[in-house]
Amino acid sequence: MDWRQYIHSKPKVLLGKPTVKGTRLSVEFILGLFAHGWTVQQVLGNYPNMT
Repeated sequence: MDWRQYIHSKPKVLLGKPTVKGTRLSVEFILGLFAHGWTVQQVLGNYPNMT
């Protein structure tokens, strides 16, 4: 899997933090959800624009 298909960084979006393509969700935020015990199904259920 090539992560560059899913993650990108633009200086004018979230101050250049890496984000999930097509969203304004930072990779840091998503990893934090997993660190707090969220499952993939919970993340996708709460953020349906992610695939």
